[in-house]
Amino acid sequence: MSRPRKEIHLAAHFPGVNNTTVWSDPAAGSHIEFDSFRHFARTAERARFDFLFLAEGLRLREQGGEIYDLDVMGRPDTFTVLAALSAVTDRLGLAGTINSTFNEPFEVARQFATLDHLSGGRAAWNVVTSWDAFTGENFRRGGFLAEADRYRRAERFLRAAWTLFDSWRGDEILADKASGRFLTAPGPGAFTHRDDHFDIAGHFPVPRSPQGRPVIFQAGDSNEGREFAAATADAIFSRHGTLEAGKAFYADVKGRLARYGRTPESLKVLPAATFVLGDTDEDARERAAVVRRQQVSGQTAIKLLEQVWNRDLSGYDPDGPLPEEDPRVGTDHIARGRASVRMTRDPLAVARQWRELAAEKNLSIRELMIEVGARQTFVGSPRTVADAIDELVQADASDGFILVPHLTPGGLDVFADTVVPLLQERGAFRTEYSGTTLREHLGLPTS
Repeated sequence: MSRPRKEIHLAAHFPGVNNTTVWSDPAAGSHIEFDSFRHFARTAERARFDFLFLAEGLRLREQGGEIYDLDVMGRPDTFTVLAALSAVTDRLGLAGTINSTFNEPFEVARQFATLDHLSGGRAAWNVVTSWDAFTGENFRRGGFLAEADRYRRAERFLRAAWTLFDSWRGDEILADKASGRFLTAPGPGAFTHRDDHFDIAGHFPVPRSPQGRPVIFQAGDSNEGREFAAATADAIFSRHGTLEAGKAFYADVKGRLARYGRTPESLKVLPAATFVLGDTDEDARERAAVVRRQQVSGQTAIKLLEQVWNRDLSGYDPDGPLPEEDPRVGTDHIARGRASVRMTRDPLAVARQWRELAAEKNLSIRELMIEVGARQTFVGSPRTVADAIDELVQADASDGFILVPHLTPGGLDVFADTVVPLLQERGAFRTEYSGTTLREHLGLPTS
């Protein structure tokens, strides 16, 4: 007997500042004006997406002592933007990244509980850690934590926040109606939480929201990150968008749930995905090639190469060959505030691989950076893309996708108008919201 068709979960990531975004395109708009956020959110809600997602950067990245070129657009405060969007949307979930390394549980819990009430139960928290002392310089505590300690603090932070969310259970009496007097301690919102990171007690001022607790997202791909998600998260982001890699990640993370008394349905796996659409597959491939060149200008190509070579390469021609000198290995990196995976691995091995690829295909620096950094997950006609998304979800390579368009704010429109109807026709995606909270959209129980 074949199993029922899985319902696809779709979300939209407001791209902000990264090397997916083509901010130089004439069709691109502001990354900070509210009209851009509003347009993007309303498109996602019109398409019946589960949620909109905002990333967060706590410090502008630097390279060679200067602000990195993709950060000049600015990074507005997550809570402020999501609260404003709650007033111009009705059903769309509102997910924000908030750091657990340089914040405190009471403040973050109060902000998320407030957002959850303002939105009628549509808030979500992407719990992240911060790895570098460069970011820590913005904060009084400063410094940084080793990876295991970061996740330990994040786990303690989240459990402290849960204590605060759960301190209002909905069955307390706020006042004695007969006497007209309010109850005294312990009363509503009373909490105590003590562990090796936090020692807090008091009264939490915000009652429980329609969905109980905000939905919890987690983005770690390391073993510690996957374990943290299995123990605590409602959804996990993933870098693995291909069939085989996606299935392996999906099986690994879902296989960890049982030891925490959880079922596979209690955690959604949602990779990020970019897309380029065309009237035909060939048209889409041609457009994708143009987009890739827009994403990687000559200047950007040099910056990306510097992140591996760990040297100032500004004197090199992006249309010329790779440097003959090897990457500089060491802990003093040319890029600051950017958790570059390539720089934390073996840069000499990466350089060898890139030299071999460049020689094989006769690639310049810019062409190589385009080749190794191609960021289009789905390229094709709307039907081709709809088929690919459905195939990956039904094959348990994911439960859906978080779409990252390359244009802000209108890049999501064509997907909403062409791909979504095709997914709806085959019964793989909702035609209307059946619930009001984000937990209902994701098929999660009220916590």
